[in-house]
Amino acid sequence: MKAYRVHITSWTASFRYPNLISGYQPSLTVPPLSTIYGLISSAAGDYVSPHDIALGYVFRFDSQAIDVETIYQFNIKSSPLTTKQNVIRRQILFDNDLWLYLHDSWIAEVFLKPQFQLLLGRSNDLASVISVEEIELEQIDELTRLKGTIIPMGVIPLSAPIQALPIGFTNEIPRRSIGTRPFFLLEYDYDQPEAIHESGYFDLELSYEIYWHDYREG
Repeated sequence: MKAYRVHITSWTASFRYPNLISGYQPSLTVPPLSTIYGLISSAAGDYVSPHDIALGYVFRFDSQAIDVETIYQFNIKSSPLTTKQNVIRRQILFDNDLWLYLHDSWIAEVFLKPQFQLLLGRSNDLASVISVEEIELEQIDELTRLKGTIIPMGVIPLSAPIQALPIGFTNEIPRRSIGTRPFFLLEYDYDQPEAIHESGYFDLELSYEIYWHDYREG
């Protein structure tokens, strides 16, 4: 099957845990789907939702560390507006690679000239596009070596962390989460204990199995 592979890198990345607002800020070790669709929307310069396109991805990082960061907290109830400094510990992922797989050629092409800056997390986690390639993916009927991605929690138990994550957010203020559900987080060095009897794809060149996320309506 013809597909498009977009290779994106960044020096740093940080993917916020849901519902953690203050204190220590850990990072998810795999980007959620909402981050991936936000990345696509930034490249396209327009809102792209999980209901528009299907995709797969593989993410890896070389190392991680805890850093100390100064933040500024605003008191919106005071008049005039007041701020204060605080110091928090934040988990940061270093030397990151993201391989994004797409069916849609027009989505792949927007990464050649992104309309807005690409981020893998916060505003200072700047990302760069290394390549956009047309490739062949082999369809497979069983997934045995998934890693560096997330998959919906299903009937097969996996020894992997579980998080309730949205597949995306609405394009309105305030934004609302779309399709929150439990996902397994499979790190890049994940060793899958048993096969998942679902179809997916195989990247012959990089030897990656790809779980295909398809939430299109209709």
